[in-house]
Amino acid sequence: MALQRARRFRAPLLLALWALLALEGLGGLVIFFARVAFGSLPGEALHVLGGVAITLVYAAYQWRHWTRVRPFRPRMHFALGLIAALSMALTNLSGLALGWMWWQHRLDGPGRAPYPPALSALHDIGSMMALSFILAHLGAVLARDRRAREPGRLFTED
Repeated sequence: MALQRARRFRAPLLLALWALLALEGLGGLVIFFARVAFGSLPGEALHVLGGVAITLVYAAYQWRHWTRVRPFRPRMHFALGLIAALSMALTNLSGLALGWMWWQHRLDGPGRAPYPPALSALHDIGSMMALSFILAHLGAVLARDRRAREPGRLFTED
């Protein structure tokens, strides 16, 4: 089991997802800070393109992940994973809507796109929730695996 998990952690799809999560997470924080502090949106085009890429990679990853771990079980790591997945879906959908507005505005000419504050806030809060719960889900899975390897354990909580 540990060998299979190690192999899955090195899978190209998961590595691409982690790289895009890092790019989008850090880029989103820079944009969030710069918008509040300076009224600018540096790296906005890269963030939009990364958002399209992460949506596609995440959909492919989540499909494969769910077909491997289903059905849902009343366990901590499943609950955290469900919240992470819902937060990520909310973030991706709101980001795609904002990206569409950005694209439409770019076709009309230069300048800053007029994003609806509620949609922008939903995207910002959803992304913070998604990152938090993705990391919590990963931590819960690793803790479960560590407990399963303890001497004297007969059963795992899978």
